[in-house]
Amino acid sequence: MAGMVQQSGAVAAEPNVIPMIDVLLVVLVIFMIINARVRQVIPVQVPPPENGGRGEAQIVLELLGDGTYAINSQPMPDGQLDAALAAIYQNRPGKLLFVKAADNRRYQEVIGAMDRARGAGVQVIGMVPRSP
Repeated sequence: MAGMVQQSGAVAAEPNVIPMIDVLLVVLVIFMIINARVRQVIPVQVPPPENGGRGEAQIVLELLGDGTYAINSQPMPDGQLDAALAAIYQNRPGKLLFVKAADNRRYQEVIGAMDRARGAGVQVIGMVPRSP
């Protein structure tokens, strides 16, 4: 009898693991293919180590904890934010904006501010990490 081993008068079954290994390899290959197709790419731009001598100051949009905005630490009323951003980026060659949000600001507010910046002509938006 195949798969059976005779030991001192007792019959013991030996598990056949070859089909189980084959099935696991097929499942592994399927998951690898699915993972490769589902993976999404987020484009990331790393800034150069220096400004390159252009003399162009960075613009930081702050979403303050009290619900207001500030551009480079200058308070900005909500109604004037779009016009101020458009004026800043109208003749600016590098259309890069950094966004810094307070801990109590909601995700929707940050995304809304980023949408408003895009509408004002900003092409690249970077996030300022929280201070430790």
